[in-house]
Amino acid sequence: MLKWFVVAVVILAVALLWRRSTYANRNLPRVGAPAPPFSLPDQNGDIRSNATYRGKWLVLYFYPKDDTPGCIEQALRFRDSLAALGQLGAAVCGVSVDDSTSHAAFARKYQLPFALLADRGGDTAARYGSLRNLGFIKLAKRNTFLIDPAGNIAKVRLGVSPSQNADDVASDLKTLKLRSGS
Repeated sequence: MLKWFVVAVVILAVALLWRRSTYANRNLPRVGAPAPPFSLPDQNGDIRSNATYRGKWLVLYFYPKDDTPGCIEQALRFRDSLAALGQLGAAVCGVSVDDSTSHAAFARKYQLPFALLADRGGDTAARYGSLRNLGFIKLAKRNTFLIDPAGNIAKVRLGVSPSQNADDVASDLKTLKLRSGS
């Protein structure tokens, strides 16, 4: 009987932590607002910030964990779409709470030619409403933000599909560029 009570308490605690982590969406930046600032090391240890990408479109995608099935698929789709996104004037950055060493191995293994940013403390993910904090573990939510050349949020996609994300972003970018006449 005590064993089942302990199991029930653990399940309840995990459910409450999971629910609490979903409240991070209230921090989501709004379309038209300035993109929250970030300054993070990439897989090579180089610091990348909002200013690095000023003057071009930026696809900032958050993903849970290097070298896991959904994250691999998402990264490969962005890798394979990078030339088309570049022709539309966009750069791509992936962000997770993994460290630069993990990012370097992930980028090498899958020949990822774009920056993977190490948000070790999860501060940037939190500013983008994309942190799932379970207390003892932090993971980035699979959300994507399209930031315009002026540094403002142009599009927000939440809970994206790893297999569809790159195509959806390319479509969004084409539409936004047509609207703005650029």
